[in-house]
Amino acid sequence: MPPTTAFFSASLCRRVFKQSHFLRHHRRRLHSEIEYPLTHPIYTIWASNTSLGKTLVSAGLSMAFLSSSSAPFAKKKFVYLKPVQTGFPDDSDSRFVYRKFSEFFVYKPLPFSVFASNCVSRASVPAASAVLGNGVAGGSVRNEDFGAEFVKNGGNFSGRLESVHWYEERKLQGSDSNEAELFPVSEVVCKTMYGWKEAVSPHLAAEREEAMVKDSEVLDTLNRCLRNILVGASCGTEESEVMCVIETAGGVASPGPSGSLQCDLYRPFRLPAILVGDGRLGGISGTISAYESLKLRGYDVTAVIFEDHGLMNEVPLLSYFQNRVPVLVLPSIPKDISDDLISWFEKSQMVFTSLKEIMLSAFQERIQRLHDMPKKACDVFWWPFTQHKLVPEEKVTVIDSRCGENFAVLKFQSFDWISQQFDACASWWTQGPDANLQIELARDMGYTAARYGHVMFPENVYEPALELAELLLEGVGKGWASRVYFSDNGSTAVEIALKMAFRKFLSDNKVLLQLLNDGENGRCMDLKVLALRGSYHGDTLGAMEAQAPSPYTGFLQQPWYRGRGLFLDPPTVAMCDGLWEVSLPEEMQPKKSGNECLSFGSRDEIFKKSRDDSGLASLYTSIILQELQLISDSNGLSHIGALILEPVVQGAGGMQMIDPLYQRILVRECKSQKIPVIFDEVFTGFWRLGRESAAEMLYCQPDIACFAKLMTGGIVPLAATLASHAVFEAFTGDSKLKALLHGHSYTAHAMGCTAAVKSVKWFKDYRTNMNLTPESRLLQELWDTELVLQISLLPAVNRVVSLGTLCAIELRAEGCNAGYASTYASSLLKKLHGDGIYMRPLGNVIYLMCGPCTSPDVCRHLLEKVYSRIREFAQQKDKSTISTS
Repeated sequence: MPPTTAFFSASLCRRVFKQSHFLRHHRRRLHSEIEYPLTHPIYTIWASNTSLGKTLVSAGLSMAFLSSSSAPFAKKKFVYLKPVQTGFPDDSDSRFVYRKFSEFFVYKPLPFSVFASNCVSRASVPAASAVLGNGVAGGSVRNEDFGAEFVKNGGNFSGRLESVHWYEERKLQGSDSNEAELFPVSEVVCKTMYGWKEAVSPHLAAEREEAMVKDSEVLDTLNRCLRNILVGASCGTEESEVMCVIETAGGVASPGPSGSLQCDLYRPFRLPAILVGDGRLGGISGTISAYESLKLRGYDVTAVIFEDHGLMNEVPLLSYFQNRVPVLVLPSIPKDISDDLISWFEKSQMVFTSLKEIMLSAFQERIQRLHDMPKKACDVFWWPFTQHKLVPEEKVTVIDSRCGENFAVLKFQSFDWISQQFDACASWWTQGPDANLQIELARDMGYTAARYGHVMFPENVYEPALELAELLLEGVGKGWASRVYFSDNGSTAVEIALKMAFRKFLSDNKVLLQLLNDGENGRCMDLKVLALRGSYHGDTLGAMEAQAPSPYTGFLQQPWYRGRGLFLDPPTVAMCDGLWEVSLPEEMQPKKSGNECLSFGSRDEIFKKSRDDSGLASLYTSIILQELQLISDSNGLSHIGALILEPVVQGAGGMQMIDPLYQRILVRECKSQKIPVIFDEVFTGFWRLGRESAAEMLYCQPDIACFAKLMTGGIVPLAATLASHAVFEAFTGDSKLKALLHGHSYTAHAMGCTAAVKSVKWFKDYRTNMNLTPESRLLQELWDTELVLQISLLPAVNRVVSLGTLCAIELRAEGCNAGYASTYASSLLKKLHGDGIYMRPLGNVIYLMCGPCTSPDVCRHLLEKVYSRIREFAQQKDKSTISTS
């Protein structure tokens, strides 16, 4: 290898490492409080490539908007924002818009005066030095904004972004002599947020000029800017019309300063897009590709506009975009570089006016849709687990989109906002992706839909299903499972597991199987399920029969319910007043000797295998054996055909943590009596509790296990029931009637399998999931242990369970204020919704749920808000009690 090549490769490797390290460190958390007003239209200007005229479009829109006559006596304000600018100050796009608008105004004055301004907030050292050293005609530089560091170093900056606050302004006089009386002064505001001197891709300029900026910082700055400009315009006393455009740098997929693609960088805002297409040779392909890249990330593209290069690109583009978005064509731009473009802007005004009208119309339609949605929802939806009389129209949450862990919701204060709320329900326990994984899933699923659509599964094989099956057997099923049975959701996965377990039980008990083969005698056999009280295994009929009586199984909900199970009261574990405590059910209380250890200083002590030799283990063993003995039916026709349990935590039962020692002993004793064991890991699987499988925390293995929810990252429904070889063998034979006759049309659908493969791999790879500790294959602690302890000490709190991605808090309540039907926490949740945390309770149990990739910093921020609100909630309850008494 020549020396120059070797040097280039080493340099490239260093750059890749440096940027990937920066990305891993800074992209894991996007700001969770992005919000912007919906009082005025805000659009992002994208392009299918660089140098296609984004800034010309922005300038043309400024002229068209200020020239409009929809409300001739209203104040108009056009805002142009350039978050990322390279080639600064020579190639400043904000200055171009400022100058061209001013020149066009002089050429063709409006009746009213316009105050035009341009500024830059921050710049790299070389860019800032260029501004200071060269200045810009008509501008002023406030040297004090650079700070004392510049003076101290003799004008030589160290590598960083400097606060420049360079500013220029101009008042353009209107043509109407009476305009001062008739018209308020309108505005054109142009602003560059971050500037770098070298005219290259932002990630290169940031690296070379040693002025890196995090994605979250760019978003925060843009967020503040939008709020300051647009909220100020909304709160003014005089009527005003405002339009804001945010112009990106380069193409749709060009890197931002950190190296992340700009279409990903700005995704948390999900602002509607104007796409500047390409009228040159090859531009058809580039324009369509850019459009599809934006759509793949969930952007709404309002219009496509491009310059006419005489190649008739509009013909195929109009055909492609038919019934999707309007396509507009601009006149050819003069090739003479000395041309001031004023005549071109004049010729283009009809096109820009059309674009402006399209943008304003789309904005109004969007606002109307958002406002109409709550009433329409109340009129046509039948929500699950919801008493509709308790959900007035104003209580409906309008979700505009989702980005990673956050909803973008419509929020009304004095006017409409789009505000981000952390999804603390993790969308009913399915969600795990951060913003990066969400994009990866969308891309992979788009490919899979295009490649496969859907194909039937029996006797067929295709890559996504095969890869997922192998991944599951090497992961959650490692060491015990040999087969994967796919279905559509967790409840049906449980139905399948019950069928498998019963056949395995019958196969292991040849006498019983013979009774079945003899005919009618088999029909008299009563197979029961052994389960724990408080468990929940789904809403299909068989799954409901395998759980104890609860609000979900009452006569009003399920008149057919018989409870074909035998239900044990398990001991539970929680942090109470700063200690982890084991709570024994009533029937165990008289039998304890007093030597049992029921308090633990840390949660980890509860999971230690050494507890198997404790006095509590002896108590559990004796109680379980006694229960199993009592269950035996005197006529011999009633048998326990399966044990089913949610390992470690019961979800819908109130986020109860079951003593892992008890579950381990129960599994051991059932296996010794040849009772097949089912683990329902629909909720607990795939790092929900901090490990890939909750079974690892029990130090025992099932015969059958059910997985769903987090398996696909929550992007589409898919479930899998894993089984041991012995279970599979119970269904093999010469007759099809001996096979497992169960299935769904969408069994192992390719899109679900693809999503699951991507999600499971992402969660278990420490390079993509930075919460994963490579040595132990555990998630690091996500919930701040000191904060959890402090919450448990609050008088209003009965118990806390924090484990993996879950932090559940039971509020202290009595009577009708306790239990699943309780609305006790309503006022607390309303406050938390206002704090940007979307929560839905299980009665008086509230919980926070994050994803396996959620930053501990985010979790701590959430806990701090919850802690503060619970203290406030308790004080209000106390005041209410005093005033009542």
